Amino acid sequence: MSTLQTVWGYDEFRPLQEDIVRTILDGRDAFVLLPTGGGKSLCYQLPALLLDGLTIVISPLIALMKDQVDALTELNVPATYINSSLTSTEIRDRMRQITTGEVKLLYVAPERFSTPGFTQRLQQRGVSLVAIDEAHCVSEWGHDFRPEYRDLLRLRDAFPEAVFAAFTATATRQVQDDIRQQLGLARAEQFQGSFNRPNLYYEVRPKRKTYEQILAYIRNKPDASGIIYCLSRAGVESTAERLQRDGISAAAYHGGMDAEQRRTAQEAFVRDDVQVVVATIAFGMGIDKPDVRFVIHQDLPRNLESYYQESGRAGRDGEPSDCILFYSYGDVTRQMVFVDEKPTPRLREIALSQLKQMSGWAESASCRRAALLEYFEESFDGQDPPCCDICGDPPEVEDMTIPAQMLMSCVKRTGERFGLAYVIDVLRGSRDQRILRSGHERLSTWGIGKDRSKSDWQFLGRALIRDGYLYQDAGNYNIVSITPRGAEVLFRGERVSYAMPPKAQSAVADVVDVAYPQLFERLRRLRKQIADERGVPPYVVFPDSTLRHMASRLPTTPDALLRIVGVGERKARAYGPAFLGAISDFVGSTGATPQQAPERQVSAARRSTLTGTAKSSLTLFNQGMSIEDVASERGLAATTIEAHLVEAIESGAEVDIGHVVTPEMIAQVDTAIRKVGDELLRPIMDEVGDESGYTWGQLRLIRAWLRQRSAQE
Repeated sequence: MSTLQTVWGYDEFRPLQEDIVRTILDGRDAFVLLPTGGGKSLCYQLPALLLDGLTIVISPLIALMKDQVDALTELNVPATYINSSLTSTEIRDRMRQITTGEVKLLYVAPERFSTPGFTQRLQQRGVSLVAIDEAHCVSEWGHDFRPEYRDLLRLRDAFPEAVFAAFTATATRQVQDDIRQQLGLARAEQFQGSFNRPNLYYEVRPKRKTYEQILAYIRNKPDASGIIYCLSRAGVESTAERLQRDGISAAAYHGGMDAEQRRTAQEAFVRDDVQVVVATIAFGMGIDKPDVRFVIHQDLPRNLESYYQESGRAGRDGEPSDCILFYSYGDVTRQMVFVDEKPTPRLREIALSQLKQMSGWAESASCRRAALLEYFEESFDGQDPPCCDICGDPPEVEDMTIPAQMLMSCVKRTGERFGLAYVIDVLRGSRDQRILRSGHERLSTWGIGKDRSKSDWQFLGRALIRDGYLYQDAGNYNIVSITPRGAEVLFRGERVSYAMPPKAQSAVADVVDVAYPQLFERLRRLRKQIADERGVPPYVVFPDSTLRHMASRLPTTPDALLRIVGVGERKARAYGPAFLGAISDFVGSTGATPQQAPERQVSAARRSTLTGTAKSSLTLFNQGMSIEDVASERGLAATTIEAHLVEAIESGAEVDIGHVVTPEMIAQVDTAIRKVGDELLRPIMDEVGDESGYTWGQLRLIRAWLRQRSAQE
């Protein structure tokens, strides 16, 4: 805990972090599923400082390596990376630093282990921990399969004494099983947080005047950083150029650019020199920037796991952020090209199934968050707004029988020989040459649907195909025909109802309130100045959340500054005088007094919402099962179940902790907390005495229970 405070400036761990760190330090393998922004990096960075040997972090994202090493260097943590962006001289120098023990953390790509002599050099140094990031890349069922990850199992023989830990934010049950098998983690402790990101707002907009919508959105948020994803490199270049012409500071980023161009674009974005980066969906950016306020998908991702990961780059600091997807069924057709390029029938089958799930999510008229969590087999009982565009303004279910009959009648009258797009053009009265050559402008169905938009007809057509009223022959130019079920609607009056997609809305996430916004902006400018002088991204100096606390608590002494979340001893020495000076000047000129830092806008949702996985654990626990039995029943670690129970207590749920701790234990911990406070667990443990036999899990449960009781009182 002292290392966490002095190096990172945090008084306590996030959920599951401490248990993961202790597992690694105890020499046990770990398999960790935490959402983006859940604090995975700390789970291997902290043990790296406490273990004797070298920690190897394997990551496929070259850009991310540099970001993380820059941040660690600012914390005075001896870390480096070796990848293809370095010259041979730089690699030799870094290998020398590794073998002489000057480096504790090494970031590498999986391909590096095929370099002759590389593994042997690391064996000479001695490896204590191998952390495999983005572990889903090892699975063919994962959204970003990389064959080189399959070779990592041999590292078990190369480093037999090392602890192995796999980390991912996106893995279905099938992918999890594959990761365990491929990386030899059958006996690893599993830690799984919720996939829910309460601070993210999900919205799907119809693809009409897409660029104009994007431009209006960005102009409405001039101080917000964001990412725009496009399907093609040409789309990236075109969108970035148009934004620049319209006065938006934007940079392009895709695989066709050389390494120096990509590096320049990345650094401009993370240093807040440009507001927006436009990137290809297929090219992993690996941007470790916590204050991305919006992620816009101009084109459809290939699967829900990719969407979850890419949209998850928004709001890693926990602040409200927007995830907007522009959708049309034409995107599905374009993505089929990539499906057809898969080298084996099995991979094509997987890719096609995933694409259908992605388009189904975009077309759905039910809660987007619930559907996304359902994909990862996690239940969701709702949360306070903001949630998604559906929950914000739920569309009304309409009787669509007559429009469905109109569409199917047009399919019939055109001979069931055309695709959906052609049928819709006939319905809407198009005079396209194909229609005129076929004489279809003389059909009774020509033009009868002109009162509905093209996107509305596309939505209805896709729904009828999905629900079996129409059949689309993908192997024959996507020709649509009427099924027996469709005939019941067309000829015998069976009713069909759908909730049509909502109209485009304004996104809801805005700047989080602070007690003194003028000071907050002054501190942001100071941070940018210091970051530019040191050649690092601004968030490496301090994240927005830390500045927000400064602009409310108004620390004017070194001791007060150290009590701000995110300020460790290293940063206090390096940056403290400048920030304390700015705060003192503000207080002197305005007479401002310290205020409690405002709660994040999403905190109410977190307090009132219990994740599905935690609810499952709570149900079994309240039935009288022990923590160990619940862990066995659910296939999770006991520490994970303890974290679920703490989450349940904090959400206000009824938790019967009586068969885990006694009233005497609660009273003893209550007495200890009254003496030493409840911010840190270590002083509480010291006060009750290590010999008392309390576990860390019991202390966390009692502390959460006492806090909840105090809040109710």
